[in-house]
Amino acid sequence: MRQFTSLHIAIALGSLCFSSAYAASTLVPMSDSELSATRGQALMSMSYIAPTDSANLEKLRDNNSNVGFYKLGLDADLELNANIKKLQLGCGGANGAGACDIDIDNLSLSGLSDTNDGRASSSAKLTNPFIEFAIKNPNSASTREVAGVRLSAESIQGLLTFGSENSATKNGINSFSGYMVTQETGGTVNTFARSPGSGLTQTNLGTVITGRARSSDRLIWANFKSTAYDLGLSSASGSLTLPSQVISGKRITTANLTGTANVSGINLSGTISADAKLDLGLTIPLSGNLTGVINNLGVNVAVNEDLGYFHKVNLNGTAASLSLQGQNLQWTGAKSVSQAGWWLELSNPIDIGDVTPQSQVVITDDVVKAALDKVSAYLGKDENAVNCGLLAISCLAGSINTGNIDLSGQYVPMNLTNLVLKNQSFAPNCYGNLKFC
Repeated sequence: MRQFTSLHIAIALGSLCFSSAYAASTLVPMSDSELSATRGQALMSMSYIAPTDSANLEKLRDNNSNVGFYKLGLDADLELNANIKKLQLGCGGANGAGACDIDIDNLSLSGLSDTNDGRASSSAKLTNPFIEFAIKNPNSASTREVAGVRLSAESIQGLLTFGSENSATKNGINSFSGYMVTQETGGTVNTFARSPGSGLTQTNLGTVITGRARSSDRLIWANFKSTAYDLGLSSASGSLTLPSQVISGKRITTANLTGTANVSGINLSGTISADAKLDLGLTIPLSGNLTGVINNLGVNVAVNEDLGYFHKVNLNGTAASLSLQGQNLQWTGAKSVSQAGWWLELSNPIDIGDVTPQSQVVITDDVVKAALDKVSAYLGKDENAVNCGLLAISCLAGSINTGNIDLSGQYVPMNLTNLVLKNQSFAPNCYGNLKFC
């Protein structure tokens, strides 16, 4: 038995009404002036961009392309509130077995709201939604073929969420083929303190500290070279910046984000022993407490973030599209090149919020070595020479201040994984306390 859908019924009723109206009246011809004075708006609109049209982005991307774009649009606002328990598209097939192009659990689309009831009672607004066809060789009846189809709208106002909650357990996006972009954000990084006895010794590092020493009256000068030291570094903090970054690819499961930080105010401490050879030829012992401040230490931050920690996209009037294509295509007005298979483009930047890591940056031995090279360069200048007293017989139990050590150009790595993103919390699209319905 044939299954009749609501669309079949609507078409049948529309035909009946049209036939009845036509039977009850007679069409009246209109003059050209009457037609030109008539104003109205069609519910549906059609447009076509030829392969040679200047608006054809696919032709600009690939000069050998011969693809035209036909768009059927609805000139109206469409309101939609939807929950999809499991969205799987392009599983297996040309892109390979064992995975899906798009695999998302608990996808919800609603109006913009931060409460359960607010979301459940509101709808996203799609202005001028349309379906678009990419036709290869559109001017040849014998070789014409459909290269792709896309669903989109001129603008969308609403909230799109993935998963059931923003927590330490990933949920929502399992695999993704498409385009997303993160909004520029930042946070704070803290360095890990290393006290004397933590291995910052001359024996371990193999780096000698050198410099100049003098008498207080500046008549006696010496060059010194360390024989031993045991250093410490205090904890310090600096600002972290993650610029806006594109997340794009086929069947991806993680996003690799990068950022930088600058840390100043790391206090240098510890003890040092050295031999100082006077310009007069004598050698005297030099020892004391080492003090100083390290500034402008760079941190290269790499964030490996599972897409299951991305949960919320605010669609604030920007377009979003879902397409299926048999080849890579640059759709009209799209920001990305849609790769073969299913492709979801979300062009509005995702606000991931403060990304302050819970872990601390460890200042590596290599960075300390670089700092000590700058200490030697600083103490090697006569104006920064260590003061050994009036007769410069010895520099015992004194304080050797290295001054401000500028580590501009020196970087330490910091690798972060699966941060819980502060601004990705959302209210479920359900009444009451349900997480998904």
